[in-house]
Amino acid sequence: MKPEDCPSMDEVRVEIDRIDDALIDLLVERWGYVDRAWQLKERPADATVPWRIQQVIDRVSERAEAAGLPPALAEALWRQLIGWGIQYEQEKLAGRT
Repeated sequence: MKPEDCPSMDEVRVEIDRIDDALIDLLVERWGYVDRAWQLKERPADATVPWRIQQVIDRVSERAEAAGLPPALAEALWRQLIGWGIQYEQEKLAGRT
């Protein structure tokens, strides 16, 4: 259902919950790749790749803007996701040595 087709707040809430569930599913899928990434790296320092971080931020910011979402919102969300991923990878890689 499109937002403008929701006749009540109850319907809006149902749709938001549906989207939240889909976002969680996508985050689980994304996290699987984060989990695989650390396994392919050798040292905790390898968890931070500045050029890749900027590439991802630029890509999602551009995509957000093109889709009508504030790019600053996308950037803030992805910086948080990336930060969690880096910390996770560093901990995993540190435990390997």
